[in-house]
Amino acid sequence: MGEDLEKVLATESQISARLSEMAAEIDADYAGKDLLLVGVLKGAVMVMADLARALHHPCEMDWMAVSSYGAGTTSSGVVRILKDLEIDIKDRNVLIVEDVIDSGLTLSWLVGNLRSRGPESVEICTIVRKPLAFDVDLDVRYVGFDMPNEFIVGYGLDYAEKYRNLPFIGTLAAHVYQG
Repeated sequence: MGEDLEKVLATESQISARLSEMAAEIDADYAGKDLLLVGVLKGAVMVMADLARALHHPCEMDWMAVSSYGAGTTSSGVVRILKDLEIDIKDRNVLIVEDVIDSGLTLSWLVGNLRSRGPESVEICTIVRKPLAFDVDLDVRYVGFDMPNEFIVGYGLDYAEKYRNLPFIGTLAAHVYQG
């Protein structure tokens, strides 16, 4: 994969250290409360697994799959639920776990959808937030890294379903997605 990547933005050890810090914040914030982690498939698989293992607080996990992307690199603006939750979230403390917040539009829609189901709370945790996410009224409680508006892959982030398995986050060389 060497020629497909330009540079590493967050190493495996930096990601692990930041997730440990975030887990400590989450443990403190949810002390004495139930916690349901809701991972957004497919990208959040790595983040969700490592975050859950770093938590000392008991939690449940469920998954959703939503899509607003076509085959390209930008959002289509139309959100579809591909897989819904199996757990009823009424009166639950929900923590949405994301891999990346690009524009924030899909996540804003998802937060509204989940809040309509009557949870006690809905908060957001992401490993990566990009600058365009600041344009949307979206309170992201836990952020791993703020990264530039570049096409990034690794640690769950993909391009055409590839590169998710990289243990770090890096930029994809333009020839891969422009070519």
